[in-house]
Amino acid sequence: MLEGINRIGIHEWEVPVGYVPGMRVAGRFFLSESLAKTLEPGAVQQLANVATLPGILKNSLAMPDIHWGYGFPIGGVAAFSVDEGIISPGGVGFDINCGVRLLSTPLLQKDVSGRRDLIDELFRTVPTGVGAKSSLKVSSQSLDGMMVKGARWAVGAGYGVEGDLMRCEEGGFMKAADSHFISAKAKQRGIPQGGTLGSGNHFLEIQVVREIFDPDAARAFGLTLGRICCMIHCGSRGLGHQVCTDYLKILESATKKYHITIPDRQLACAPITSTEGKAYFGAMAASANYAWANRQMITHAARQVLSKMFGVEYEEMPLVYDVAHNVAKIEEHILDGKSREICVHRKGATRAFGPGSRDLPSDLISIGQPVIIPGSMGTSSYVLRGTQIAMDRTFGSTCHGAGRIMSRTQAKKNLNGREITANLLKEGIIVRAHSENGIADEAPGVYKPSDEVVNVVHEVGISRLVARLSPLGVIKG
Repeated sequence: MLEGINRIGIHEWEVPVGYVPGMRVAGRFFLSESLAKTLEPGAVQQLANVATLPGILKNSLAMPDIHWGYGFPIGGVAAFSVDEGIISPGGVGFDINCGVRLLSTPLLQKDVSGRRDLIDELFRTVPTGVGAKSSLKVSSQSLDGMMVKGARWAVGAGYGVEGDLMRCEEGGFMKAADSHFISAKAKQRGIPQGGTLGSGNHFLEIQVVREIFDPDAARAFGLTLGRICCMIHCGSRGLGHQVCTDYLKILESATKKYHITIPDRQLACAPITSTEGKAYFGAMAASANYAWANRQMITHAARQVLSKMFGVEYEEMPLVYDVAHNVAKIEEHILDGKSREICVHRKGATRAFGPGSRDLPSDLISIGQPVIIPGSMGTSSYVLRGTQIAMDRTFGSTCHGAGRIMSRTQAKKNLNGREITANLLKEGIIVRAHSENGIADEAPGVYKPSDEVVNVVHEVGISRLVARLSPLGVIKG
């Protein structure tokens, strides 16, 4: 472990005030001793840098998937006072509302195991890869609907059912969205990409429920042993990336305008209540909505493929839940015994609201929010549930995945995509991608072990294990 960091509990570490000049609060992160061997000094520096920002509340936080990012570390969580705090694109990320959703089906492993034709058909149907364009003709009017109403627009346009919206974080759209704050260039990038998976770590997986840890929660989520599920991981595509790029420039100027001192220019920010802060928030929310609409459109395509190939009724494939990974939101939390509206940044982190939250659908209030933690192509994914401990300690947040330990450049240099595909096939996992490099840079070995990461958050109590799912087929960007 790095010098100057203190262990303060099981899997819990503190970066004390003074680790970098100007820290207003301490940093806290959750990590097992074995995972600590992969901890990057740069990620800890970023966690401490976040603690210098105006209006930060309680602690600068990071989950066990912590690794170096842009501005905030990936796995970072920070909450800010609405009156005195800031909003920062570096605390959200370039892929605004990169997130993940899970569908359950009535199918069993024997129905789909070894069905290369299923994976091939999904690969043909869902556009993937860098710059992938949709066969759907999204008009400028439809694009505005995606940005303003998110998944609600998609369902209204025939890409799903009303029940899907109940199982989305925020109901699948943020009301604060304002498409007027999005540049023409960002909109131009968004028009052809609605309903596309994209590249990088984005994927669509056919999975089987291998293990149940919490039968009551699993039943409430619609998960049973041996059940086939479909997991979709993607975000706001070129539109969200362009919005982040645009506002980093705007907020760099705002940082100087409002005399905000930052230790890293990647933390460019503005007061939440400022003209620039409100503009970024509106544009970010619109990008988040686009991402929810995008995932909803992909969901519709996947359901159609499964329905056609296996005769499954559309309504027999309900949405378990959809969660965002890269977003800033105004939420209500209890601080010092009082309820307050605060701005919570989650950068590569998942909302994990506990039982009793008013933001959950009525049938899940007694259980807590479903939390979906994807694996890495050849490793298990997990479903957990949110807890009161998360509400008290991490602003209702937990990890979002395994976290990289090898750069894409290293992976492409050291790993062979063809060998990885062959090895995964021996394990019964069919992989389709546009390039061998795309498989190499997303190989299971470039990530922390997903089981160790979820065990940390489970043992700390900021989310609790419900089910383990293993991949049978994967399409990659």
